Amino acid sequence: MALQIIGAGFGRTGTVSMKAALEQLGFGPCYHMREILKPRPGFNDGHLAAWSEHARARQAGRPHTLDWDFIFARYAACMDHPTCLYYEELMEKYPDAKVILTVRDPKRWFQSWQTLFEGLGFLRRLAPFVRRVRQGLDIVDVLIRDGEMGGRIEPESNIAIFERHNREVVERVPADRLLVFDVRQGWEPLCAFLGVDVPDTPFPHLNESKGSIRARLLQFWLETTSPRARATLAVGSAAILAFVLTRVF
Repeated sequence: MALQIIGAGFGRTGTVSMKAALEQLGFGPCYHMREILKPRPGFNDGHLAAWSEHARARQAGRPHTLDWDFIFARYAACMDHPTCLYYEELMEKYPDAKVILTVRDPKRWFQSWQTLFEGLGFLRRLAPFVRRVRQGLDIVDVLIRDGEMGGRIEPESNIAIFERHNREVVERVPADRLLVFDVRQGWEPLCAFLGVDVPDTPFPHLNESKGSIRARLLQFWLETTSPRARATLAVGSAAILAFVLTRVF
């Protein structure tokens, strides 16, 4: 299928809610960082490796382009990082696709953004042992943190980048092709823009607390490691803890 909707908004602007909303409206599946990290046989086979290879090439300064036909072969829409960083390239590739810029109060956005990156700590410790975790961090670290955010997760510069990105989207996307959308607005403006009927169910506000973000990251680890690998890591961690305790006490 051809991509019908391009999400240009940064992650942590209600993109999980948007993914659910678009799929409910018939624009699905919707591509999202979750679709890259979580295996979905028949839909995203090889995607994590492709994004990791792209990130490593960018890090090494080698030219590398993604095969969008491969990435979006089974998807009708995309939201969230990392695809939001390529919205102009995607607009050219899919000239009939509409663009949605999800927005949020900048300070609240950064609080959620920072919480997400803080939650990656235990995954970084697992990365040397789990290939899929390493590949996932290639995307987060190289393309997002070091690329878009200049190597830092801190409020002043990140908020400035966030606001600049939003301004550039508004300037570069034709007005008749763009919807600037806050998920708090609900169904009406989204459905009017897409030319579909308003559902008789509430808009899916899938808010993510600090605890739920950590739970999702833990779920990613569980889904990307074998029971044997998890057991090995648990035994190793217990041995290290026992050694430390004997030294301390």
